[in-house]
Amino acid sequence: QVQLVESGGRLVQAGDSLRLSCAASGRTLGRNAMGWFRQALGKEREFVATITWSGLTTSYADSVKDRFTISRDNAKNTVYLQMNSLKPEDTAVYYCAARTVVFMSPSRDQYTYWGQGTQVTVSS
Repeated sequence: QVQLVESGGRLVQAGDSLRLSCAASGRTLGRNAMGWFRQALGKEREFVATITWSGLTTSYADSVKDRFTISRDNAKNTVYLQMNSLKPEDTAVYYCAARTVVFMSPSRDQYTYWGQGTQVTVSS
Protein backbone atom coordinates (compact mmCIF):
# COMPACT_ATOMS: atom_id res chain seq x y z
CA GLN A 1 0.00 0.00 0.00
CA VAL A 2 1.20 3.49 -0.86
CA GLN A 3 -0.01 6.74 0.65
CA LEU A 4 0.59 9.93 -1.31
CA VAL A 5 0.44 13.46 0.08
CA GLU A 6 0.70 16.48 -2.18
CA SER A 7 1.83 19.91 -1.03
CA GLY A 8 2.88 23.26 -2.42
CA GLY A 9 -0.33 24.47 -3.99
CA ARG A 10 -1.37 28.08 -3.39
CA LEU A 11 -2.62 31.27 -5.01
CA VAL A 12 -0.16 32.81 -7.46
CA GLN A 13 -0.22 35.37 -10.26
CA ALA A 14 0.04 34.65 -13.95
CA GLY A 15 3.66 34.23 -14.96
CA ASP A 16 4.76 32.99 -11.54
CA SER A 17 6.41 29.68 -10.76
CA LEU A 18 5.42 27.04 -8.26
CA ARG A 19 6.77 23.65 -7.23
CA LEU A 20 4.48 20.89 -6.06
CA SER A 21 5.73 17.96 -4.02
CA CYS A 22 4.29 14.50 -3.57
CA ALA A 23 5.58 12.53 -0.59
CA ALA A 24 5.01 8.81 -0.47
CA SER A 25 4.81 6.61 2.57
CA GLY A 26 3.95 3.03 3.31
CA ARG A 27 6.24 1.67 0.64
CA THR A 28 9.16 2.97 -1.34
CA LEU A 29 8.52 4.35 -4.80
CA GLY A 30 11.62 2.98 -6.41
CA ARG A 31 9.77 0.70 -8.81
CA ASN A 32 6.68 2.81 -9.46
CA ALA A 33 6.03 5.07 -12.39
CA MET A 34 4.44 8.29 -11.20
CA GLY A 35 2.14 10.89 -12.65
CA TRP A 36 0.57 14.26 -12.03
CA PHE A 37 -3.01 14.97 -13.02
CA ARG A 38 -5.24 17.96 -12.51
CA GLN A 39 -8.93 18.67 -12.28
CA ALA A 40 -10.44 22.07 -12.84
CA LEU A 41 -13.85 22.93 -11.44
CA GLY A 42 -16.55 21.29 -13.53
CA LYS A 43 -14.08 19.38 -15.71
CA GLU A 44 -12.71 15.88 -15.85
CA ARG A 45 -9.39 14.96 -14.34
CA GLU A 46 -6.70 15.31 -16.98
CA PHE A 47 -3.15 14.14 -17.48
CA VAL A 48 -0.33 16.60 -16.82
CA ALA A 49 2.95 14.68 -16.64
CA THR A 50 4.40 11.24 -16.00
CA ILE A 51 7.81 9.82 -15.18
CA THR A 52 9.35 6.35 -15.20
CA TRP A 53 10.65 4.69 -12.05
CA SER A 54 14.22 5.63 -12.95
CA GLY A 55 13.34 9.24 -13.65
CA LEU A 56 15.13 9.08 -16.98
CA THR A 57 12.04 9.37 -19.17
CA THR A 58 9.18 11.81 -18.90
CA SER A 59 6.10 12.78 -20.88
CA TYR A 60 3.84 15.82 -20.77
CA ALA A 61 0.46 17.03 -21.90
CA ASP A 62 0.76 19.47 -24.79
CA SER A 63 -0.79 22.21 -22.67
CA VAL A 64 2.10 22.17 -20.19
CA LYS A 65 5.02 21.08 -22.34
CA ASP A 66 8.02 23.41 -22.05
CA ARG A 67 6.53 25.02 -18.92
CA PHE A 68 6.25 22.14 -16.43
CA THR A 69 8.91 19.65 -15.35
CA ILE A 70 8.31 16.42 -13.47
CA SER A 71 11.15 14.90 -11.46
CA ARG A 72 11.66 12.45 -8.64
CA ASP A 73 14.02 11.70 -5.80
CA ASN A 74 13.62 8.03 -4.97
CA ALA A 75 15.91 8.35 -1.96
CA LYS A 76 13.41 10.82 -0.50
CA ASN A 77 10.36 8.98 -1.82
CA THR A 78 9.20 12.22 -3.38
CA VAL A 79 8.01 13.36 -6.78
CA TYR A 80 7.98 16.99 -7.87
CA LEU A 81 6.20 19.13 -10.42
CA GLN A 82 7.97 22.38 -11.25
CA MET A 83 5.52 24.75 -12.90
CA ASN A 84 6.78 27.86 -14.66
CA SER A 85 5.01 30.61 -16.59
CA LEU A 86 1.72 29.74 -14.94
CA LYS A 87 -1.50 30.74 -16.65
CA PRO A 88 -5.03 31.18 -15.28
CA GLU A 89 -6.06 28.05 -17.19
CA ASP A 90 -3.62 26.06 -15.02
CA THR A 91 -5.96 26.64 -12.08
CA ALA A 92 -7.02 23.23 -10.75
CA VAL A 93 -6.60 20.70 -8.01
CA TYR A 94 -3.38 18.82 -8.75
CA TYR A 95 -3.16 15.13 -7.92
CA CYS A 96 -0.18 12.86 -7.61
CA ALA A 97 -0.62 9.22 -8.62
CA ALA A 98 1.44 6.04 -8.59
CA ARG A 99 1.36 2.98 -10.78
CA THR A 100 2.35 -0.49 -9.62
CA VAL A 101 4.73 -0.93 -12.55
CA VAL A 102 7.84 0.89 -13.79
CA PHE A 103 6.36 2.13 -17.08
CA MET A 104 4.83 5.58 -17.31
CA SER A 105 1.35 6.23 -18.67
CA PRO A 106 -0.83 9.26 -19.50
CA SER A 107 -4.01 7.33 -18.68
CA ARG A 108 -5.51 7.89 -15.26
CA ASP A 109 -7.02 4.39 -15.35
CA GLN A 110 -3.51 2.96 -15.20
CA TYR A 111 -2.79 4.44 -11.77
CA THR A 112 -3.54 2.57 -8.58
CA TYR A 113 -2.70 5.05 -5.82
CA TRP A 114 -3.84 8.66 -5.58
CA GLY A 115 -3.24 11.56 -3.25
CA GLN A 116 -5.90 13.93 -1.97
CA GLY A 117 -4.79 16.80 -4.18
CA THR A 118 -3.47 20.32 -3.68
CA GLN A 119 -5.16 23.46 -5.00
CA VAL A 120 -3.33 25.69 -7.42
CA THR A 121 -4.99 28.98 -8.30
CA VAL A 122 -3.51 31.33 -10.87
CA SER A 123 -4.90 34.84 -10.98
CA SER A 124 -4.71 37.01 -14.09
